Amino acid sequence: MATDVILPALGMAQDTGKIVEWLKAEGESVTAGEPLVVIETDKAAVDLEAPATGILSRVAAKVGDEAPVGHVIAVILSPEEALSPIPSPFRGGGPEAEPEPEAVTSAVVVGLSGIQSANGRRQASPKARRIAAARGVDLVAVRGSGPGGAVLAADVLAAGSAASPVPAAADGQPMSTAISTVWRLMAERTTQSWVTTPHFFLVRELDATAFKQWFAQAGKRTTEKLTYTDLLVKVVATALRLHPRLNASWQNGAIVTHDEVNIALAVATPDGLVAPVIARADDLSLSGIARQRTEMVARAQAGKLRPDDFQGGTFTISNLGMYGVDAFTAIINSPQAAILAVGALVDRVIPVDGQPAVRPTITLTLSCDHRVVDGARGAQFLATVAELMTDPAGL
Repeated sequence: MATDVILPALGMAQDTGKIVEWLKAEGESVTAGEPLVVIETDKAAVDLEAPATGILSRVAAKVGDEAPVGHVIAVILSPEEALSPIPSPFRGGGPEAEPEPEAVTSAVVVGLSGIQSANGRRQASPKARRIAAARGVDLVAVRGSGPGGAVLAADVLAAGSAASPVPAAADGQPMSTAISTVWRLMAERTTQSWVTTPHFFLVRELDATAFKQWFAQAGKRTTEKLTYTDLLVKVVATALRLHPRLNASWQNGAIVTHDEVNIALAVATPDGLVAPVIARADDLSLSGIARQRTEMVARAQAGKLRPDDFQGGTFTISNLGMYGVDAFTAIINSPQAAILAVGALVDRVIPVDGQPAVRPTITLTLSCDHRVVDGARGAQFLATVAELMTDPAGL
């Protein structure tokens, strides 16, 4: 039975998705759950997994096409089912444009450069393709160690380290550097947010003595490996329930509040910054938060985030404390109303009962969209976050 490959929605305001790359050629066998096509939205580039096992057919959206959310971009047929080519509804050229001939699906080309798929592209894993794009490595020149000579991520890394350095441009002229799709999307989204969103910032330094003690005690009560970020997610999710205006977004000239508290975490990857989402964070225990965070970060670092990992984020946390950054201001992850920037937990001399004392401190910086949140609401939310961190019993 034929199974439709449907373009999913990866964000609240997404209407279309761009086809970056088909990882399988039309006519090739696919297995349910394996990466099938790379989809780009305004949030990220992610691998869409095959919904069934069979033969990829009737690819209606080619590389570079913008396909509407919810539309069928291909079909997976059983080997017994007949294939019938259909024209792409997304290709440019208008209604009179002739459909492209159906791809030849049986040929496998073997040459000095290694094995290629029927569509002429070198066989490679999705992660290998992303690393190659980010590092400017030509996959054709890489010897693959995978099944059938396919290029793996380790092959690209080895080829990149063994390659000779790129010569400097003549006359001291600067040279351009190839960037990944994830990095380009990050650049476009942050630029758009900074230009179109009226940011304002609130900063608060806290005595983190109780926060550190909570972390130490909580770590003894769970088998999950906790981080300070897990505690921050719990605190922020609780505060958002008390301050729903911060759990909102600006859409089409109106303030939209969200029923669910879905915390996005800014995660650095070799390809660029991504923000996967911990859904319904306010309903999760610390162990549940830690488990989801561990799984998402692992998938992000491996380049295997799923479409639903990006869906529905209502607030973002960006933590650079592990890099020794004392404090910073973050750009809002539009259309969300705010983002919390978290600095390092460091010892400082602060007044305690009127006397100087050395205590662990942490600096929080809240970036707000002034169309949704005013200064008073932002300050009240930040005060609640500070109260919960300095007195975790309030949770």
